[in-house]
Formats: sequence, C-alpha cells, structure tokens
Amino acid sequence: MQRFSISLMGVLLGISLITAAVEQSYAKVADAKVADTKAAITRSERCSDLSRQFDEALETHAAATQVTAAKALQRKGNRFCANKKQAQGIRMLANALKLLGVTPIDPVQ
Repeated sequence: MQRFSISLMGVLLGISLITAAVEQSYAKVADAKVADTKAAITRSERCSDLSRQFDEALETHAAATQVTAAKALQRKGNRFCANKKQAQGIRMLANALKLLGVTPIDPVQ
C-alpha cells in the first residue's frame, strides 16, 4: 500500500510539472502573437506613411528632374489607396519616391 501511495505521488508530481511546462509554452506563444500584432501595420497606414514621406521628400527634392512624373504617380497612388486598392497604391507611391531619388522607408526595419 505504501509503494502504491509513493508511486501515485510520483505520477501526480510528474503530471503537474508537465502541465506547468505546457502552460509556459502557451504563454510564450501568446506573447509572440501579441508582439507580431503590434508590429504589423495595415496597408492603409502604409499608404498614409508613404504619402507623408513623399510630401516631405518633395520639399527637399523639388529640383529633381522628374518631379512632374513623381507627382502624377503620387496622385495615382493616393487614388488607388482611397479606392481600397492599397497594394497598387503602395507600389505607385514607392515608385514616386524613387523618381525623386528617395528610398521609401520600410516600417519593418
């Protein structure tokens, strides 16, 4: 009877240790998901960021040779973003920045 009690206590201790380890791993996974969610930005936010970056770059690169083409791309990109076609808008805005000689800022850096 005493051996049975000792064995039962050992099994219960093992189960509790396993449960604690599993709970910790779930907590780490949940924390990682929260961090990923905070780091990710939406395409609409990306459109706004690139448009703002273009406006700032236009002030400092007003003498660029392709300013007119860059402004046209910005207008087109803003229209795409407004019409829920953010992927195309982001590409247009990035290309507009490149025409000014500016590298688009990547938010994931």
